[in-house]
Amino acid sequence: MTRVVIQPSYGLPRFRRHWTQTLDRTVAFTGLADALDGRELADLRALHPAGEAHFWGASAAHDRRMAQLGTGDVVLLTGRKQVLAVGEVGLVLRNPAFARALWNPAPDVCNWDNVYSLLALTQTRIPYERVWELPGFNPGDNFMGLRLLDDTKAAAVLSGLGITTATSGTGFAVG
Repeated sequence: MTRVVIQPSYGLPRFRRHWTQTLDRTVAFTGLADALDGRELADLRALHPAGEAHFWGASAAHDRRMAQLGTGDVVLLTGRKQVLAVGEVGLVLRNPAFARALWNPAPDVCNWDNVYSLLALTQTRIPYERVWELPGFNPGDNFMGLRLLDDTKAAAVLSGLGITTATSGTGFAVG
């Protein structure tokens, strides 16, 4: 079963900067190879042969949820009461040095320890109301914090928003 994560990603100014750095454009990760171990670099190259990808991350508080994600899972990136983008997860890393290399955070802010690449990314403008209409969701839910959905809600999101993944063999698409 494809896992689905809902992740706030645009509320704070630093997240909007991160968005611009790694979601509005791809990043040539080969230029940051010093922050990756040999296996991580090989895995990224296998998934992203062009040597570049979109990236997003999460803090250490989300280690357990992030450890459950894998290639082909789906992330809904939210902000401004909308799903702003939908992505298909590539490689999930727990690598604070790589996160610092990607986003260069200020020393006094919460740093991301987890990073994931995206095999595909589609910018969207899906209002929360459309998600609230799906089975298992509640009107008024503002999706605070990184949320790993259970199988029932994940299936409702995939079906209800018309999301298919490349790793499932049907190609990445958002209906």
